[in-house]
Amino acid sequence: MPGKHQPVPWRPRFRVLLVLATGLALLALLRGRESNLESFGSALEHVRWSWAVAAIAFNLLSAIAGSLAWDMVIRQAMPSPPRYRDVLAAFSVGLLANIVLPARAGEVARIGVLVRRLKGRSGVWATLAGTVVAYRLLDLLPSLALIVYVLVSAPIPAWALRSLVLVAALGLGVLAIGIAGARRHERPLLEASRWFRLAAMVREGLGILRAPLPAATATLYQSLAWLCQLLAVFATLRAFGLALPLSAAALVLVLVNLAVLFPLWPGNVGLLQATVALPLVAYAVDYGHGVAFGVGMQAIEVSVGVTLGLFFLAQEGLSVAMLKRMPEAGEPGLSARRAPLEVEDG
Repeated sequence: MPGKHQPVPWRPRFRVLLVLATGLALLALLRGRESNLESFGSALEHVRWSWAVAAIAFNLLSAIAGSLAWDMVIRQAMPSPPRYRDVLAAFSVGLLANIVLPARAGEVARIGVLVRRLKGRSGVWATLAGTVVAYRLLDLLPSLALIVYVLVSAPIPAWALRSLVLVAALGLGVLAIGIAGARRHERPLLEASRWFRLAAMVREGLGILRAPLPAATATLYQSLAWLCQLLAVFATLRAFGLALPLSAAALVLVLVNLAVLFPLWPGNVGLLQATVALPLVAYAVDYGHGVAFGVGMQAIEVSVGVTLGLFFLAQEGLSVAMLKRMPEAGEPGLSARRAPLEVEDG
């Protein structure tokens, strides 16, 4: 159809508005005193680039460790798993999608990319969705350990303390439900309904929760990913001239992940910086300096996700616009369909 792929005129304007809104959000964070703007500018001017490079390296290692954990989960869910290179590509594209798209769309995008490499397999989308759930459930263990470390070692604002306790309790409950659901796999599903079949396929993705040794290995990879993230935050603190203890880096990492639980807009820019700067006041860090650190920390993390994502997106022959169409391939009964994303595979 001649007009089928005409560009939507509001999208460029939306991006411009998003950039302007981001700038206004940062200015709003620094309002009130001229010293905030001065310390913000000074902190950005005197960045120690050797520490910034170290933070980038730790973020890269974290992404690789996370992809290895997901690869282990997939290997327990599929008799003929994809190559690790394909898993890394899908994982990296998911990082990019979480940056440029709202509502954690990267979880769907990484499945969509991997489905393209597993074409012809029945129910592969539902099974991969189960592996993403299992991956996130195993991710709860190191994150809960980090929360405990922060609770016993760092000064925590009252609002954050209540939130962390609630998140920890919910995390334990979700993990217990996930393990229980995985262990019901042996129950025969005689119903011919498509939804029962899909539920069975999703449960296949939770297979690692029934295998203690692979689950421990995947959790070890996840723990390594969290450790690298912690060291990345610690290095970024040093890059901005903040000689704070490891507990401060842990507090920042926990609060940042708390802020991104509810992605109100791409990147949660502004909200994330405020979440970081306010607790650092307890460490005698000037508010403007803390906002500058938050900007730098997010820029470093985004640079890794965007670089990896764009590299593998190009390798897959996809574009950022195609990521928005990934959910179409996840409709029940259409898990193996590739038509919405049909491009050259090179």
